[in-house]
Amino acid sequence: MGFTARDLRRRLAEADPHLPLPELGDHVLNPELGQLLDRPDVREAAVLVPVVDHAEEASVILTTRAAGLRKHSGQIAFPGGSVDPEDASPEAAAIRESFEEIGLSPDFIETVGRLPRYSTRTGFRITPVVAIVRPGFTLKPNPGEVADVFEVPLSFLMNGANHQKESRVWLGSERFFYVMPFGERYIWGVTAGIIRALYERFYA
Repeated sequence: MGFTARDLRRRLAEADPHLPLPELGDHVLNPELGQLLDRPDVREAAVLVPVVDHAEEASVILTTRAAGLRKHSGQIAFPGGSVDPEDASPEAAAIRESFEEIGLSPDFIETVGRLPRYSTRTGFRITPVVAIVRPGFTLKPNPGEVADVFEVPLSFLMNGANHQKESRVWLGSERFFYVMPFGERYIWGVTAGIIRALYERFYA
C-alpha cells in the first residue's frame, strides 16, 4: 500500500463521485447525540487536511492549539475555523485559516477533495478539505492560536491498528471517541474522527 501524495491523489480521483457522503460526527460513536444533525444553530466551519508531498512518504501537518484559547486549548487539531461570509467556499475558508494560524502560503496548497462533513457536540459542522502541500514552504505559527506545528507520517495515521476507542464521562454520560497516540502526542476527538473518516473512505 502506498502512502505518497500521488497515491492519495489517485485514491481520491478513483472515488465514485455519485456516492453520497455520509454525515459524520460525534454521534457516530454516540448515537444518542443524533440530534446534532438537526440543531438550528449549527455553525459552518472548515479545516485543511494538509498532506505534504515528501518524496519517500507523505506526512500530515497538525497543530497544538495555544493554551490560552477559550475552547479546546492544548488539543491537537487541523488548521481551520469558521466559514466567514466573505469566504467563497469551505476550501477558501480552510486555506485562509491555515495562513492565519500557521503561515502556510496558499501558493503551496492544492485542494484535491472533501471528506464527509463532521458535526460536533459544540455546534459546529466541519467540512474537511483534503489538500496536497508542495514542500519548500515556511511556517510561521500565530502564537495566539497555535503552540506547536508538527508532521505525522501518513502511514501511521492510515494504519487502523493505531486507531483506538476510548471514553470519558461528560455531563453524566459516557462518551466514546477515537484516539491515536503518537509518541508523547495525543490525537483525539474531532481531529481523530476526521482522520478515521479519511482512513475508512480511502484506505480501509
